[in-house]
Amino acid sequence: MCGRYAASRRPEDLAGIFEIDKWEPEETLAPDYNVAPTKEVYAVLDRSLKDADDKRPVRQLRKLKWGLVPSWAKSPEGGARMINARSETVHEKPSYRRAFAARRCILPADGYYEWVTGEQERDLEVEGRKKRPRKQPYFVLPADGSVFAMAGLYEFWRDRTLPDDHPQAWWVTCSVITTEAERTPLAVAPADGPGSLADIHPRMPLMLTPDRWDAWLDPARTDVDDLRALLDPPPAGLMRAYPVATAVSNVRNNGPELLKELEGPEEGTLF
Repeated sequence: MCGRYAASRRPEDLAGIFEIDKWEPEETLAPDYNVAPTKEVYAVLDRSLKDADDKRPVRQLRKLKWGLVPSWAKSPEGGARMINARSETVHEKPSYRRAFAARRCILPADGYYEWVTGEQERDLEVEGRKKRPRKQPYFVLPADGSVFAMAGLYEFWRDRTLPDDHPQAWWVTCSVITTEAERTPLAVAPADGPGSLADIHPRMPLMLTPDRWDAWLDPARTDVDDLRALLDPPPAGLMRAYPVATAVSNVRNNGPELLKELEGPEEGTLF
């Protein structure tokens, strides 16, 4: 799954990485080292500009709220629970299938956090029978330090209690697509800890390599079978993971110190 991640890159840097054509300075977000559900996050998307004569898609950097609210929802209250969409079923679930066909985005990150759980507890979580307890957190990121481009979806929701000209009349929300975690060895693994992403958690955010960015963002691609081919996991051996302080478990903590690599799990935590 993806329940917390770090996003510290400046919009200027993201504009260069993703070849952004338009972003609004007033939508600039501060670096966030502990991104949690319902927070505003950066998303890269291709969409025509409102009121523009030229309707061709424009590569944009937009500020969205993490936690997807379907367009047909009566209220936005369920958004905090819809932070992840499973790659295996995203094309058929009512909450995601329309966005999958037409409103795909990339959510740029430094990497994501995940908490190690014992094998039996992980099996219970997959079956939906037990909530996973928080243990030793690990930070997972590309081994070469490049951007972690998470596959995402976005959706528009109209708050009918507000007039059309109200600045909060429209919500634009997003969700991270997840896939099965890699079982192959990490490119860089901690000396005393998990050797693969699957040893940490059975799910992981779907990372898109640069060769898939244009195809994923292209709103003209609507064929479901064609799009599902883009959901294949990235090549193995691209990721590293290392233990970080348990301070990240508290969403009120936020700063670059959360990304500091520990020599081993904190005292009192177990792998």
